[in-house]
Amino acid sequence: MLQAGATRKPLPALSKNQALLKVKVRLLEIIKAKSLLSGGTFKLASGGTTDYYLDMKPTTFDPEGATLTAEIVYSLLRDDPDIDAIGGLELGCVPIVAAVCALSWRDHPIQGFVVRKEKKGHGTDKKIDGNFTDNSTVVLIDDVTTKGGSVMEAVRAVRERGATIKKIITVVDRLEGAAENLKKEGIDLEPIYTARDLLR
Repeated sequence: MLQAGATRKPLPALSKNQALLKVKVRLLEIIKAKSLLSGGTFKLASGGTTDYYLDMKPTTFDPEGATLTAEIVYSLLRDDPDIDAIGGLELGCVPIVAAVCALSWRDHPIQGFVVRKEKKGHGTDKKIDGNFTDNSTVVLIDDVTTKGGSVMEAVRAVRERGATIKKIITVVDRLEGAAENLKKEGIDLEPIYTARDLLR
């Protein structure tokens, strides 16, 4: 009990690492609640089948989920002055890229872009839309990686325009070969979570 006139010492502020850990714990809860589907057989973009599926849109289009995802991804980019832009293949990367760009504005503005699976056939008819510059340094974003085939479409598109890819950040790596396949292309995959985190 405090004596009269005594003051309570303030609680120590959370370190950046502690604060980020709390964000990661909460985002994992949201992903499990909104995006982890089980109890059936699901076909993957890689062509394989699985007994669990991750539909990340309910998380990345959710106000809290989008904010927390952006905070984590931005923490992996903030201190790198060489990054010109972030982007990836439609559709999974779109809400993540938009949220990170918005979050970055006041501190270290990072441009964003999206790689279309197919050109629109009208308007500007671009393969890469948004704020992409030839011969720039980029980080690619994916919501879920399995074997890496989908994100490789974005890799090829930006490399054709002279870009250097620093790394690929994925929200969830299913641990089914993506890291190894991307390593063969000289690219590191940095997951926020892996399948082990989701399924334990």
